[in-house]
Parts: sequence; C-alpha cells; structure tokens
Amino acid sequence: MKRFVANRTTTPKYDWWWGKQINDNVPSSCQEKTRPIEEHLQVISSELEIVKQDFKKKSSELGKRIEKLEEEKIQVGLDVDVQKLEAKKMRKGKKKAEKELDNARVREDTLGRDLLEIQNGKVGLRAHIAELERSLHQHRSRNSMIELKVSLTKIEKLKGTIEELEAALQNCEPRLELLEMNNEYWKEQLERSQC
Repeated sequence: MKRFVANRTTTPKYDWWWGKQINDNVPSSCQEKTRPIEEHLQVISSELEIVKQDFKKKSSELGKRIEKLEEEKIQVGLDVDVQKLEAKKMRKGKKKAEKELDNARVREDTLGRDLLEIQNGKVGLRAHIAELERSLHQHRSRNSMIELKVSLTKIEKLKGTIEELEAALQNCEPRLELLEMNNEYWKEQLERSQC
C-alpha cells in the first residue's frame, strides 16, 4: 500500500482504520470474533420473537385503549344529545311562557278597557239619573201623575241597569286580579327560563 502524506492532519482513529484495510479498502475479518451463521440466526430469531411479543402486547394495549376511547366517544355523544334535547325543551318552554305572557297581557288590556268603559258608562248613567231626578222634581211640581209614573219607571229601569253594571264590574275585578296574578307568575317563569 502506498501512503501519501503531505501534511499530517489525520487523527489516530483514522490511522487505525487505515491500518486495518486490506485489498483496496476491504476490511479484514477477524477469525476469533466470528461465530457460526446458525448461532447468529438463533440470536436474530430470539430477538425477533421478543419484538413480536412486544408488538402484540403494545397492539393489544392500543386496541383496548381504542375501544375505551370509542366507548367514551359514544358516551360523550350521548351526553351531548341529552344536553341538546334539554336545551331544545328549554327553548320551547321559554317560547310557550312568552306566548302565554303575551296572551295574559292582551287579556289584561282588554279587561282594563272593558272596566274603563263600564266605569264611564256608570258615570254617564248617574248623570242621566240625576237629570231624570230633576225632571221628576219638575213633574212633581206640575202634579202630572202620568209623567211622574213614566219618570219613575225610567228611574227604576236605570237603577236596575246600574245594579247590573255594578255586578258586572264586581265580577270583572276578581278576573282582573286573577289576570294580574297570572301575569306576575308568567313573568317569574320567563325570568327563570332565561337564567
């Protein structure tokens, strides 16, 4: 072998490697360190069995873990479905409560207008009764019995009408109180559903 050394910048490790090269850089084999191919294959097969066993073990563990994760996924999916259903029921309940509250408000407004009309009618009837009573006094002073009877009949009819209106007014007042209580109830329900 020929060596060309112009500048010694090689390492001791390289020098050692260079010294082992024979026949144009083909490493020589050491007869002491070599073992028969059967032994070598037995070592490889035992190592292969160990790797196979490790692979089966890890594969089994991963399979169990995948099954567990799939079960958890299914459970989470069911929980999400249940929560969606509950949210849907809450929205429906809220819409229903709002609709019923609106209906109660409309009924309350209607009853309020009816009550106001009844009260205004009552005031008008009282004014008419007062006018009839003045007319009655005028008729008494004239001593006209026929006109007096007609006036008394009108007064009695008006008094009957007033009594009916007062009874209707008394019937409307509990209904108005009931509607106000319902309105308060639905307001509370609406506030609860929004929380």
